[in-house]
Amino acid sequence: MKVVLQNLTKTFPSRNKKVKEEVVAVNNFDFEIPDGVLVGLLGPSGCGKSTTLNLLSGLQKPTSGKIFFGENDVTNLEAENRGVGLVFQNYALYPHLTVRQNIMFPLQNLKGTAKLSKEEMNVKVLEAAKLVQIDELMDRKPGELSGGQQQRVAIARALVKMPKILLLDEPLSNLDARLRLQTREEIRRIQKETKITTIFVTHDQEEAMSISDIIVVMKDGVVQQIGKPQEVYDNPVNLFVAKFLGTPPINVFDGKIKSGKLFVGEDAIMDIQADTDKEVYVGIRPEGFVLNENGALRCRLNTVEVMGRDISVVSYNDASATDNQAIRSIISSENTVNLAAEYVRFDVKPNKVFVFDKNTEERIYFEKE
Repeated sequence: MKVVLQNLTKTFPSRNKKVKEEVVAVNNFDFEIPDGVLVGLLGPSGCGKSTTLNLLSGLQKPTSGKIFFGENDVTNLEAENRGVGLVFQNYALYPHLTVRQNIMFPLQNLKGTAKLSKEEMNVKVLEAAKLVQIDELMDRKPGELSGGQQQRVAIARALVKMPKILLLDEPLSNLDARLRLQTREEIRRIQKETKITTIFVTHDQEEAMSISDIIVVMKDGVVQQIGKPQEVYDNPVNLFVAKFLGTPPINVFDGKIKSGKLFVGEDAIMDIQADTDKEVYVGIRPEGFVLNENGALRCRLNTVEVMGRDISVVSYNDASATDNQAIRSIISSENTVNLAAEYVRFDVKPNKVFVFDKNTEERIYFEKE
């Protein structure tokens, strides 16, 4: 089902008695989510992503703006009438009920024409359990399950009514690294099989990029950028988005545009077509470095970390705009770095270099020569 957010805003009263100004959790969110896609709401803590999910579910009402499911305005519709499935971060399973009973619980609350017989409920419960591959655990209680199994029960409970919209609020944050990887693959598989429009909230950019059809990057309640994960990674609209996406993170330098050249510190790293000279931030993705003993960018060599097919060169540059000034460059393991050398030199890949205004931190677009 298509979901449309029209100028969605949510404010909360300030808890600071001295400051009367309201806290804006979601600010003028305008977005259309196509039918049957998985959308990742991505951003740091406090950016408004969970509030957006609560507004979609009906647990909170917007201060202004509207929400449409398909052509229906659900802005003021109560949560139980919206047809959404919601999976919480802490699973919220009933500890005294079995897996079967936990999954069946939403069906037992159906009324009127939607009410099901015991046999019909059992069929739907088994279908949901098989979908998340826990049909052999039906008689266990949550305390007898691993974290990953509990998460699957929570997902099955949300899916058992075949909701119009599936909402996932940081569902993987309580799992260890291996289980997190496995479960996110399962979520993607389930979403593709059911074709249910799914909104997935996370602060983990790797999670969002790996399973989402579309990502929405948020900061301080404001949408920064919307797009396919790779497109957003390759073309960030501002410095925040560039820094938030990517592991290792983008390297940021104090730079300048002067006489048609882009400088990092005193090193002219590439030619660009620019109308004016100005101070800028220069962002270079870790994979944007090319080892070259005569390269344009000189850095002080610190160490080399072997990662199998790649190696990570850790170096320092006085123009680095990060706190510790460390630069991470990911290059092929076929390269040989002279560990005895004081300095290492790089050329840069133009498509991995981004320039940002020093005041607004907005992206500056230009022709790269």
